[in-house]
Amino acid sequence: MRFLDEFRDAAAVRALLDRIRGAITRPWTIMEVCGGQTHTIVRYGLDELLPAALTLAHGPGCPVCVTPIEMIDSAIELARRPGVILCSFGDMLRVPGSSADLFDARAAGADVRIVYSPLDALALARRAPASQVVFFAVGFETTAPATAMAVHEARRRGVGNFSVICAHVRVPPAIEAILAAPENRVQGFLAAGHVCTITGIDEYRPIAEKFRAPIVVTGFEPVDLLQGVAMCVAQLEAGRAEVENQYARSVRKDGNLAAKRLLDEVFTVIGRRWRGLDTLPNSALALNDRHADYDAIRRFGVAPPIAREPSECRAGEVLRGLLTPPACPAFGKSCTPERPLGAPMVSAEGACAAYFRAGRSAAEAAAAK
Repeated sequence: MRFLDEFRDAAAVRALLDRIRGAITRPWTIMEVCGGQTHTIVRYGLDELLPAALTLAHGPGCPVCVTPIEMIDSAIELARRPGVILCSFGDMLRVPGSSADLFDARAAGADVRIVYSPLDALALARRAPASQVVFFAVGFETTAPATAMAVHEARRRGVGNFSVICAHVRVPPAIEAILAAPENRVQGFLAAGHVCTITGIDEYRPIAEKFRAPIVVTGFEPVDLLQGVAMCVAQLEAGRAEVENQYARSVRKDGNLAAKRLLDEVFTVIGRRWRGLDTLPNSALALNDRHADYDAIRRFGVAPPIAREPSECRAGEVLRGLLTPPACPAFGKSCTPERPLGAPMVSAEGACAAYFRAGRSAAEAAAAK
């Protein structure tokens, strides 16, 4: 129990572990959807504290990781064009495209900049009217409202040199795709609390009912995650399949109504290919026709290329919860944070990066054999 002696909530953690051990009577596999939750689990070794009969699988809840490689290539192509300033979050710059990443483009002379918000990119566009400022927007429903606000403000202020590559995706279709897959081994889910802060919880109910899989909306602290696991195990053992809200201090049933209105104003729901999950219907957000002039792909006439992941990269299996990162032969060898083959080794929410940073490779690789 690597952290319990110094952990401020040690008593609560021990009580939750006892509760889980006392409740579980058979093997179960639970998937945490969010990459931030994965990092907490691996950092604190929560998976090592749980009963052997309980497996935690890591899901596709890293929006950087599931951004398809062809969108990375499109961003690189735009960044290389004269007069374009390409802005995005820091972890997008090292995500590999088919032959390069945005850091490579910047090293070769492209104007690629890190911003902390799409509104920063909009402010840059107002300061540099002679340039075309393109914001590469990624994230689940959590960050989509900020992109929507930037587009809304650009339109309201008449900023014509600002546009967006929209790579926002939605969580529920990914959960449904995992449950519907023939190789699925997941029986219950810990849903991402910050996503549900925006969306609410109602759209998860049909999924839980259809697939008879409990879904517990969960926070990000160790106590949150263990409480979410305990709630999910209790449902599984009782044969229930409901949506429960562990993260009630932040998540309301209806979510953030103002944010949802803004999403409806700016975006439309479309199908899109995800890394590791192929094309998922209704799984992504695109700028609607009213805001199409802010769509960088349309504005610049970019034709997204056909691209494939490196054959030795098994990130798709990691993102579907079928493979722990150290079980990939490239993990820590030909694939490291400095020279990644796939996005999960890059992002702050990537499962491969979480294992690498926690030094879990040797133990996990041995366990995987």
